[in-house]
Amino acid sequence: MDSVNYGLVGIGNTVNSAWPYHFAGTKDNPKINFTSVFDIDTKKGKKLANFFNLKFYDSYEAMLESDIDAVLILVPHHAHEEVVVKAAEAGKHILCEKPMATTLEGCDRMIEVTKKVGVKFMIAENHRFLPVHQSIYDFVKEGFIGNPFMVRTFEGVHETHNVKNPKSWKASIKKAGGGALMDMGVHKFATLNWILNDKVESAYCWLTKQLTDLPEKAEDNAFIFLKYQTGIIVECTLSFTINSTPSNHLEIYGTKGSLIENHSWKDPIRLYSSKKLDANKYEGWYLPKINHGPFPKYYFISMGIEDTYFTECILEDKDPDFKPEDAKEAVATALLAYLSAIKGKTTNMDEIIDLYKTKGTKTIFEQLPKAIQTNTILDK
Repeated sequence: MDSVNYGLVGIGNTVNSAWPYHFAGTKDNPKINFTSVFDIDTKKGKKLANFFNLKFYDSYEAMLESDIDAVLILVPHHAHEEVVVKAAEAGKHILCEKPMATTLEGCDRMIEVTKKVGVKFMIAENHRFLPVHQSIYDFVKEGFIGNPFMVRTFEGVHETHNVKNPKSWKASIKKAGGGALMDMGVHKFATLNWILNDKVESAYCWLTKQLTDLPEKAEDNAFIFLKYQTGIIVECTLSFTINSTPSNHLEIYGTKGSLIENHSWKDPIRLYSSKKLDANKYEGWYLPKINHGPFPKYYFISMGIEDTYFTECILEDKDPDFKPEDAKEAVATALLAYLSAIKGKTTNMDEIIDLYKTKGTKTIFEQLPKAIQTNTILDK
């Protein structure tokens, strides 16, 4: 086999869908063939199938019985578990959008079934495959900033229209497993755990609704403070309501240097280090050249690399370096932060493990509404 035939499961939101980025990043790769699509919305599914010259299936089971080798899953978060399990039982390899699941129980079931059947399974965590993040990982590993001790990170997107829409699953407690924290926090946690080569020990979290007030929806803004096992402290801010193009940035401060990254910059990294680097220098800061481009280009780049990597894993019969257990750890951190907001105090990872063993992590969502402050600010 020299290429992989993918079936697309779900077409995503009509606004801000991940599918166009996956398509743009892989359209020139002869090893990746998107051949078919299934969506419960027949009208939208057929329209997308016609536009991209795909075969439309109105039954997921029928698509799984076809000659596809793998699936790309873009359904709402709460459906990931069942859709992944069905694909695994049909013997299909699985690339599934983040978050892995909304509960640790769901994550474990997905891991158990995919391992038992022996299919390749990876969560589509594109931040792990963004060249700028790979460069940051290398700079930290090679000692350019010494030992990290403090991190600040932010991600903001303009999803206010979806969060305000009762028909959209975005920020739905039942369908999305929470708001900005679950949706974007897993990006940050998976990436930081990898870059810092560390795991979260405790969290303190504050959740708010700044521009929305639907009772069935979760937070539109979140502030999280993390302490890692080595003592590194992290401030993480997440927002569904910024009025601009998507914004991402990361700051890492170490004993021998500092690193500042912003997705919106043409040269996305500023590195201050006593260790010499072969790169342009501006007022003491190094500006290394990296394969990057402001939004939406970095989405095309990262998803293209991610999808290509997973395809190579299938063709070469190797397990992805980004393991399902790593994606589960990111979900655990999001749930830990939610538990902190519910309790109104710092919580540690042992409390999540205890909850998992006793009541189950799904009980977090029963208590979540009372933990979210409503500070809704209306347009003048």
